[in-house]
Amino acid sequence: MRRIPVIIISGFLGSGKTTLLLRLLQEIQSRQLQPGILMNELGKKDVDGFIVDELGGASLEKLLDGCVCCSKKSELILSLKLLLDRKPDVILIELTGVANPEEIADAITEPGLIRQVALKQIVTVLDAENALDYNSIFSSDKQLVQTLRRQLEVADHIIVNKTDLVQAPHLQKIQKVILKQNERALITFASHSLMDLTPILLGITRNSDITPIAIQRFRSFKTEPLNQVQSTPKLKENQDHKEYRSFTRVQTLTLTIQSPTSVTQEDVEHFLQRWKKQLLRAKGYLHLSNSNKTFLMQHAGKRTYWETSTYSGAAYFVIIGIELDIDRVLTEWSALQKEKTTA
Repeated sequence: MRRIPVIIISGFLGSGKTTLLLRLLQEIQSRQLQPGILMNELGKKDVDGFIVDELGGASLEKLLDGCVCCSKKSELILSLKLLLDRKPDVILIELTGVANPEEIADAITEPGLIRQVALKQIVTVLDAENALDYNSIFSSDKQLVQTLRRQLEVADHIIVNKTDLVQAPHLQKIQKVILKQNERALITFASHSLMDLTPILLGITRNSDITPIAIQRFRSFKTEPLNQVQSTPKLKENQDHKEYRSFTRVQTLTLTIQSPTSVTQEDVEHFLQRWKKQLLRAKGYLHLSNSNKTFLMQHAGKRTYWETSTYSGAAYFVIIGIELDIDRVLTEWSALQKEKTTA
């Protein structure tokens, strides 16, 4: 039986995974191949899936409100089987920013899938502007630090993205960190995920049957860590899953916008800045009072980006943070809404 190649796209929140996914999707379609896509988002509302839908031409499955590594593992297997029924030439899996890709690699070796799919490659995307700060920012959350480390250690291809936001000496520091964690991975430097996609898609054709090289590396790595100092301890056979899981103290919250409202872009950005110490990511679709257009808002690291969108549903945005005071966020957002509605 032919095995369908699987490419896992990993990386922390806001690193540019969805942008890379879109570029891969365009390239795959230009080769007249049929892609299958599985997207996993932490929030209950889908943001990135709509972006892929806009491009069209792909079989898409979405897993919302949780990390596929833990609570969604059985749904992951079911979604992959649904994609396989549609006969794709390749399957792309975009993980949440707090997912450990080796857990997904393990999941697709389940008896119900191992003869149908083969892991071709694990691609990890890094945010060049913020990657060096993660260990200090998340020092109180050992699980999250371990997950980010494993995203590097098990990768076959590491893309250092957003290079336009930093200087060359900073990139050299990132490269040194990567080589300490993973000396085997191909390293690519990119801006806006613009890069030569050949190394990722090499060998994928309409009738390709991929040898699961990435799985072999993954299994070898688990028994022989590349760096004894940086690597995580080898898991015992019956070790508690809580010590291994990716889903840490990261929380998600969906905020809606009342209509009519006079909330502006500046109001939203100022509101996000209130939570900058806990805020990891924010994204969503907003209808703003100072424009008759709908905007896709993306906040990552220290920056907020806005672009017009064809989205026509109810306005909302998802906040992803660590140890957020959920009640306070809701109260202050409600107060802002009330103030701007009655103003």
